[in-house]
Amino acid sequence: MYNNDMIACCGDPRAPEGEIIVIQDRQLDKTVPIPLYFQLKKLILEEIDSGNYPVGSMIPTENELSQIFQISRTTVRQTITELVREERLYRIKSKGTFVARTKINQEFINTLQSFNEEMRRAGRKPTTEVLSLKKVALPENIALQMGMPQGTEAVYLYRKRCADGEPVVRVETYLPYDRCGFLLEHDFTFESLYTNLSDHPGTEIVRIQRICEARGADKEDCRVLNMKRGQPIHHFASFGYNRSGDLLEFSLANYRGDQSRFRVEIELGKK
Repeated sequence: MYNNDMIACCGDPRAPEGEIIVIQDRQLDKTVPIPLYFQLKKLILEEIDSGNYPVGSMIPTENELSQIFQISRTTVRQTITELVREERLYRIKSKGTFVARTKINQEFINTLQSFNEEMRRAGRKPTTEVLSLKKVALPENIALQMGMPQGTEAVYLYRKRCADGEPVVRVETYLPYDRCGFLLEHDFTFESLYTNLSDHPGTEIVRIQRICEARGADKEDCRVLNMKRGQPIHHFASFGYNRSGDLLEFSLANYRGDQSRFRVEIELGKK
């Protein structure tokens, strides 16, 4: 049997080697009208967010939590089930319940916010690896999407973008060379594509159309994003336009499904 002092001082001896589980000496308040399952859920989330429950570490069992806080296993089970449903915890049969890596809530669909800004807002450290930056002739399928003749000269930018060192997305971007050739002189390991475009007359992106679909990871996703074939991918095709309505950017972005989720907010107008 575990109690607060045992876990707070000694950690959980069932946790993976090197992982220490810490539960602060806290109690649920049974005198207030706040449901006990909600209080326990809030406590566990606070322990996760404070770093006391690291990603991948195992939390106490339902029976142990029931004994620690003197509440029913039904209440504990409701708490754990909700946290698993919300992807803050995950279960492994016959092993236990573990802390999940939180997916990044992307605003990519709704805004022109940069990847770096999104990651920093989510508390993650962004990095970018430029896989290719060169002048190319548009292949037929890309030229068709951009409404340009096949073979048109374009700037091709291919990037892998990571959060806390974990690959999140790979992005292939095509821009007309006659207007955006200056981009070949920049280092997009550290620089922003949209910032550079906005610094030149006529190339600022002011409107973007995005098309999203679900796909299975292909060979390139496996190579660049460390995925297995067929794992879920959020695939986006983005069309970026300048103030004159000219298409200046066409991007194909593949986001890892296990790292990202996308939020859409719709505000209904008043009648």
